[in-house]
Amino acid sequence: MDRYALLKINLALLLAACTSFSFSQKVPVPGRTVVSLNDQWDFSIDTLSKSGDNDAPKGLNWQKVNLPHTWNAADVMDDDHDYYRGKGWYKKTFKLNEADQSRRVFLYFKGANQQTEVYVNGQYAGKHSGGYTGFSIRAGNLLKYNGVANEIAVKVNNSLNEDIPPLTADFTFYGGIYRDVYLVSTNNIHFDDPDYGGGGVCVTTPTVSTQKAAVDIRSNIVNSGPTTASLQIVTLIQDQAGRQVSTQTSALKINAGQSSVITQHILSVSNPHLWSPDEPYLYTVSTRIYDARSHQLLDELSNPLGFRWFSFDAGKGFFLNGKAVKLIGASRHQDFEGLGNALPKQIQVHDIEMLKQMGANFLRVAHYPQDAALLEACDRLGIIASVEIPVVNTITESETFYHNCRNMVREMIHQNFNHPSILIWAYMNEIMLRPKFEKDKLRLEQYYKHVVELAQSLDDICRREDPSRYTMISNHGNFDLYNRTGLTAVPMLVGWNLYDGWYGKDINGFARFMDHAHQLMPEKPMLITEYGADADPRLHTDTPVRFDKTVEYAEHYHHIYLKEILKRPFVAGAAIWNLADFNSNLREESMPHINNKGLLTWNRQAKNVYYFYQANLLKSPFIKIASALWAYRTGTAVNDGDTTALQTIRVYTNLDSAQLCINGKLLGWQKAIDKQCQWQVPFINGENMIVVTAYDRGKTYNDDVRINFKLQPANLKRVTNPFTGINILLGSKRYFVDDFNHEVWQPDQPYQKGSWGFIGGVPYAVNNGRQSYGSDKAISGTANDPVFQTQQLGITQYRLDVPNGNYEITMDFAELMGSKTKDLAYNLSRSAGSQQSADRVFDVYINDKLTLEDFNIAEQYGKARAVSKKMQLVVTDDNGIRILFRAKKGEPVLNALQVKKIY
Repeated sequence: MDRYALLKINLALLLAACTSFSFSQKVPVPGRTVVSLNDQWDFSIDTLSKSGDNDAPKGLNWQKVNLPHTWNAADVMDDDHDYYRGKGWYKKTFKLNEADQSRRVFLYFKGANQQTEVYVNGQYAGKHSGGYTGFSIRAGNLLKYNGVANEIAVKVNNSLNEDIPPLTADFTFYGGIYRDVYLVSTNNIHFDDPDYGGGGVCVTTPTVSTQKAAVDIRSNIVNSGPTTASLQIVTLIQDQAGRQVSTQTSALKINAGQSSVITQHILSVSNPHLWSPDEPYLYTVSTRIYDARSHQLLDELSNPLGFRWFSFDAGKGFFLNGKAVKLIGASRHQDFEGLGNALPKQIQVHDIEMLKQMGANFLRVAHYPQDAALLEACDRLGIIASVEIPVVNTITESETFYHNCRNMVREMIHQNFNHPSILIWAYMNEIMLRPKFEKDKLRLEQYYKHVVELAQSLDDICRREDPSRYTMISNHGNFDLYNRTGLTAVPMLVGWNLYDGWYGKDINGFARFMDHAHQLMPEKPMLITEYGADADPRLHTDTPVRFDKTVEYAEHYHHIYLKEILKRPFVAGAAIWNLADFNSNLREESMPHINNKGLLTWNRQAKNVYYFYQANLLKSPFIKIASALWAYRTGTAVNDGDTTALQTIRVYTNLDSAQLCINGKLLGWQKAIDKQCQWQVPFINGENMIVVTAYDRGKTYNDDVRINFKLQPANLKRVTNPFTGINILLGSKRYFVDDFNHEVWQPDQPYQKGSWGFIGGVPYAVNNGRQSYGSDKAISGTANDPVFQTQQLGITQYRLDVPNGNYEITMDFAELMGSKTKDLAYNLSRSAGSQQSADRVFDVYINDKLTLEDFNIAEQYGKARAVSKKMQLVVTDDNGIRILFRAKKGEPVLNALQVKKIY
């Protein structure tokens, strides 16, 4: 079964398991009708049309699609590190009844990236700039009624536009109509927020206490009819059980063709049930428009209401409802393996459910506003949220760019205003990470000034549009730069994205930075808005080191970071980068195109670090074998004749202690230290059953896993547990698991008589200040990049003292020198690594037979490309397998070796 067939099965199971939030085809609301337009669109990539065309050109290749849809679901994983950024056309036909002709009809787009033009029946209807907020298009005067077909044509363009943020970022800018589209029809008199895509009703709670609360309801009402209207505006508050809590009725007279804002004050809700992460209690606010004479219901909108009060203190952290709460959670990108960013609502909700199940209470919606279903889930499950617009890395100093930024902030606030889970509006991320004009100091200072001026204007808008919430900017770890330029003074909260021990060398620098920042800015509340380390779930090691991409180093990294965060009360909260792995097309590294810092994989399978946080954050008893995901293993017996090999098993638990049993044998109790127990476990060849058990207050808690282990004998000629094959990574200290073939590759070792190993040479190490061995270059021609990303440089021999027999040998090569990795924004070291020439020629002999002559990897195959040389060999002389490397120019290399005994 191929990768994508398996992905489809897993995705189907996930969707079946998730709570359904899908809309019916037609959702009636009194006076208002909302109809989904998601099905049966025609779509085509467009490389032919010109700006201003009101229809798609002839000759396009149309296909049927349903929304949400992106045209980049597959090409973001191509080896060439490129994906289509350009124009695409969508078309759809539908019919309307005669009764709709007297109503106001709008097309509402929840999200299309990033420039969108809408045409109705061949006529221009409207446009929108920005890919992450919704927008409505007035379409009524362009539509046909009485059952006549209407055609919508939508041109979407995800090309780089210097006037629209984001300009650069460490994520993929998918194109398409990737969120829902609705046809909304209303009476002439209706709620509306025509400029910014909001619903037209904003709910605030100016005062809240345990005894009583006040509610303000601000409604924008439009009279599109021909006459003055006398109205009654009725607001009803109901509790979670549907019981009426309070009501308010107001009279309003509004002239024809005018709009009016009315604010209703409900001064006292007695003994409100407060909203919090532990108890996310929601009320419902229903606001209705009635005709004052006929009492006909003209329009109605319902919104959630959560009673809570909150504050950030620079020295003591965050307080909710008068109690100190440490905010711990994650940031989140919106894409998924095989789907791109065109996710159904079930997956949006499932992400928040997994965050909640981890014990988290905080979500940083980064780096752009996301689907409403996500925030609805935060409201319902009790996840405090921060939402931001995509001003990332850099700005364009143009009035059009500034206008688009300001418009995005207003759209973000108006469209998400009534979510009680949102406490923070943010508007910049690492904006000085890669500044322009670095070689011109005077121009650079002017650029910094413009950045700060833009930030101040965005902050002013946030405070004016919504004075009830906090504002925030997230900065990278150059404290002096942000502080000197004055950017830290602008927002109410400062977030720091810190990667000491990952991009930065010293992991202990994290604690020093927090203390230093607080000492110099004691009046400014602080959050850690990003921290993380790549964890490729296929890579494991017994000796974790920085930038090895192993699961084990990520565990070590998060252990240190969480401990330091929790011990500092002035750190109000922290958001792990990231909830799930996500696509970043230009990335290379061990899994090309993927940022692997997620707690979950791209298709939402939990990694070890997810269990680490469960053990630390959950209040209910928890125990989990963290090493369970490493279900296929290999290892070598320590001594000749041993029938087991020792490897570490870690268990995360919030209980005092646990015991482990393998294959029916108890290994004893371990006291949990920092929520972790650890055993050296003897694995036998074949299947191993591991069970861990703990007790709390008379109850038993356990977890189990089956691990398939391939035991390598210490002496390859041993009759018991005979040698059958081995996969070896040269120049490496990590294991690699090929999940789809269930093959496990193990680290190399120096040759020992009777066993196997290399002779001569050193592990290849790229000179980038991060990695102690191997390369982070993507290797074309393979999905198993880690097999080819390490090598033994200057190797002279390889020996395997196997018994006589027939063998299949595969030697794996890739030229790692001389191919420069792109200098991406996230690469803080600004070094693409060693640029030594790939000028090497060598011969390879196997058991004295010339196998490869004048072998020049770069010349024959290119750089950073996987090359595998497979051959069969009969060993008859009791001398095993002897591979000799003879240099003619430069140094010979070998990246990996696979040996299988045929018979």
